[in-house]
Amino acid sequence: MVVFSDSTDLPWLRLLKPGFRHCFAALHPKDGWILYQPLSPGTEILPLRLPQGFDLAGWYRQHGFVVVKTKRRTPPKRPAPWALYSCVEAVKRVLGLHCARVLTPWQLYRFLRNSDNFS
Repeated sequence: MVVFSDSTDLPWLRLLKPGFRHCFAALHPKDGWILYQPLSPGTEILPLRLPQGFDLAGWYRQHGFVVVKTKRRTPPKRPAPWALYSCVEAVKRVLGLHCARVLTPWQLYRFLRNSDNFS
């Protein structure tokens, strides 16, 4: 799943659409959740110890985040388009997306919602 947030400590990100100033991913392999949080100083990759059946998407929504459930894709067998490092670019790489026109969290949200690749 991809989670979208309004929260930012970086002044220039306030120019982005409210509610869509940052994004991160929560991956759900067989044995739990992994939080993939690309931040300006570095990327956090954290295992989340949650009870079986915990509704993580619902928890994020209750706390004011926008959530899109999606799936990882097998990336094309060519290099991803060149792009500046950002939370969006990091999440796109985790999801296996090569979409050069998706640059902001809002654009990623729209892409995922309009794609037949989300669940």
